[in-house]
Amino acid sequence: MKALLASVLLALVPLGSAGAREPFACNMSALTTSQRVRHQELSRALLAAVQEKKELPAGYAFRLPPDKLVTAAEWVSYERKCCPFFTFAIEQSRDEGPLWLRVTGSRGIKEFIRAEFRL
Repeated sequence: MKALLASVLLALVPLGSAGAREPFACNMSALTTSQRVRHQELSRALLAAVQEKKELPAGYAFRLPPDKLVTAAEWVSYERKCCPFFTFAIEQSRDEGPLWLRVTGSRGIKEFIRAEFRL
């Protein structure tokens, strides 16, 4: 009886609910060759500049030097094209305080970020 009830309840859960995982696949054709080269340059520069990494409930936050604000923004402009499933937030604290780049997403994104960014 419990198994039957569980089956009925599972059948009522809509597809795409919070329990479902979104497929994560980068669209490598979203960038031109020159954009891909620039994106790789920016990726290397940002990864080398990371001063601190924090795991978040739905992703990661990376503390960068304040002078990397424009680099982070340019990187996001490319990354969002090939990986539209990410949510990005850039926060620059006042008085030349820390710069934080947050990369988050739906369920399962942390594993993808760890693999993709080699964390």
